[in-house]
Amino acid sequence: MERHLVVGTAGHIDHGKTALVRALTGVDTDRLAEEKRRGITIDLGFAPLALGEIAASVVDVPGHEGFIRNMVAGATGVDLALLVVAADEGVMPQTLEHLAILRFLGVARGVVALTKTDLAPDPAWRGLVADETRERVAAAFGAAWPVVEVSATTGEGLDALRAALVEEGRALATRPTEDRFRLPVDRAFALPGAGTIVTGTVWSGVAREGDRLIVLPTGVEARVRSIEVHDRPATEAAPGRRAALALVGPSVEQVGRGTVVVSGADWRASRALDVRLTLLPGVELRPRLRVRVGHGTAEVLARVGLPREATGETGAGADGREAARAADERPRPVAASSAIAARLLLEAPLVARSGDRFVVRSYSPVTTIGGGAVTDPWADDPEVARRRRKRAGAATPADGTDAALVAWLVGRRGPHGLTRGALEVAAGMDAARLGAAIELALKADLVEHDAWLIAAPEVKAACAALVEALEHFHAEHPLEAGMPAQAWRAAASDGRPATLMDLAEQRVLADGRARREGALARRADWAPTLGAPARELRTALLKTLADAGGEPPSVAELSARHPGADVPGLLRLMAREGAVVAVGKDRYYEAGALRGDVERLLGILKQEGAATPATLRDRLGRSRKWLIPFLEWCDTQGITLRRGDQRVAGKGGTA
Repeated sequence: MERHLVVGTAGHIDHGKTALVRALTGVDTDRLAEEKRRGITIDLGFAPLALGEIAASVVDVPGHEGFIRNMVAGATGVDLALLVVAADEGVMPQTLEHLAILRFLGVARGVVALTKTDLAPDPAWRGLVADETRERVAAAFGAAWPVVEVSATTGEGLDALRAALVEEGRALATRPTEDRFRLPVDRAFALPGAGTIVTGTVWSGVAREGDRLIVLPTGVEARVRSIEVHDRPATEAAPGRRAALALVGPSVEQVGRGTVVVSGADWRASRALDVRLTLLPGVELRPRLRVRVGHGTAEVLARVGLPREATGETGAGADGREAARAADERPRPVAASSAIAARLLLEAPLVARSGDRFVVRSYSPVTTIGGGAVTDPWADDPEVARRRRKRAGAATPADGTDAALVAWLVGRRGPHGLTRGALEVAAGMDAARLGAAIELALKADLVEHDAWLIAAPEVKAACAALVEALEHFHAEHPLEAGMPAQAWRAAASDGRPATLMDLAEQRVLADGRARREGALARRADWAPTLGAPARELRTALLKTLADAGGEPPSVAELSARHPGADVPGLLRLMAREGAVVAVGKDRYYEAGALRGDVERLLGILKQEGAATPATLRDRLGRSRKWLIPFLEWCDTQGITLRRGDQRVAGKGGTA
């Protein structure tokens, strides 16, 4: 099976990168007229390179310090570095800067091409240059890369260089094809008859003709009309390949360098990234430092936000704020080998995933100062920002495992959690890898509900809030059978989403801490209890209603007669017992008195067949104040039926 990988050049200007690529591939990657006129590489160049069973794509980058931005864009997505060092000059400033950039971008393996050996014939000198290069590489990556002496002019060493590239390439892990498609765009142009063409290195996933894709951050939808790989038609754009996609939908202006073409839902651009940031030796960092962030093919301006403990903010109030402001003004050296948790506050949105690598360059003068890896690509999430302000939760995952990352990303969203689809994007994992990580996290850290993941402590807290709401209600309303279910949820929600409240309610009901009976919720062991005062009041209310017969006082009138007592609650309890019946919104009948009025009503209707309210008023001797609510209640019970302005006996009638 053919393997694919991207080989990226690196090295100082005029050390022969483009000449070496031409000797290896037969392609002149300097395509711009200005490049040919000035004799230097300005922008990215590309060429295919056959390495036996490996189909490589070469990205040739500029070596001039003024075009580092282009170099970073080209080094993004590189699998294997081809570091070019001229034998007659040795390691130079851009050699070191390119090495740092490769390290920050996670390009750990490479081959050193010691070029122009025909211009440095002294073997001792070439040996010194090779030794120094090995030392520099080992210092940056912890291991030396193979060094091959080569001349693009004479062809000496080219076969050995190809062999070294093959050996290193075989040691690399293949990129995932089952993941979501992602291609950072490094070039876009219009081609008559083909539409908008974008080129770039495929980071993950596969795109095929007819696929529906999305261009971010613009959000424009696109359809793949056709695909080319190194100017040849192809059936698909696969990981580790340079590809050109003809897109239907977007304009050239909507897909320039720095945009990203992706597949599937849940992708989004962010204006803040939480990262692990590593700085070069001697770099001094202060909070809110303005920098340039190179990620993918994009470069955006950003401010560096540091944890509060790094700013010297040790107190609250005015003194603490003064300390923070003073700390903001003091540069803070950071050891080159250490990585710190930081937040990049971006001035333009970026499309990132956890694990993505980036480079940080100073605003002015422009020079590489550090880089690192993204931990949370959506740090602009309001809940994440709130938790960071309150210093809630760890600033980085507990360890380097997939399960720890998944639990950390979900936990940072507090009660809102993440769906599996969103987590797949944010965590930077394909579905299979993510599934395995979730299975481990579900054992202790997470709970899943309808493909939605939430931190276990959030579920526990929501369950506790529901139980507490019932406890409070029962304490305040000891005569009530239960709490209205909607009010119960509302009292416990505290901004929690409905999905979490659904899950919490299911749990407290399932484990027997609460019960639902119709529209009411109660603690599982709850039953209203009547003390001596309540029993006396019950007797008094029942006598008052029985004496009133068909003209009972309202709840408000009864409450006024017994100030300080829970008359409405006691009446509802008596209604559940069957001693009284609620007729209308604010009136209760003693049950026997109500039965008597119903019997009289049905007797009248039996005689009359049908009767108007006016007739019933006269026959029953009731004013409209009591009659109309009574008749409406009879309608709802099926005792009577309304036909126009008359009532007839209904099926619920028993007299």
